[in-house]
Amino acid sequence: MSGIVEFFVAPSREVASAVVGSGPGEVFDSLTFGNFDAEEALIEWESILGSRSFAELVDAGVPEVVAEPDDGEGPLLLLVSAALQRALAAADGHRLAEAGRQWVLVRAEEREVFDPEVAARILTGLAELANGIGDRQGWLYCRIT
Repeated sequence: MSGIVEFFVAPSREVASAVVGSGPGEVFDSLTFGNFDAEEALIEWESILGSRSFAELVDAGVPEVVAEPDDGEGPLLLLVSAALQRALAAADGHRLAEAGRQWVLVRAEEREVFDPEVAARILTGLAELANGIGDRQGWLYCRIT
């Protein structure tokens, strides 16, 4: 589990990597959440919203690691896949709420309790970030501390 999970939009891997130590701050559109396994969640969300299984996504190297902690210390920076960004941007509120409910069930199988309303808020917030990218250059990143 992580302590803080920050999702943010940056124009490139280089720019996102430059703020991995300090975080996105107010420079980038961002969302901050508490304690959950964001790396696993990204795979689960893509599996729920897309057409590939969890195992296929892991085998494909999803999500891509942009920056790893030095000697186990420091933040991890992940690139949210283009497929998940597109799926989030395309999903309406009903689909996001349903995906949140499905994710809660997946977490329950691992004996983790997650509030469906919080799950829906996370996915809705991510969808808003993904929609905000629109025509401008940018990618969605996840910083885990």
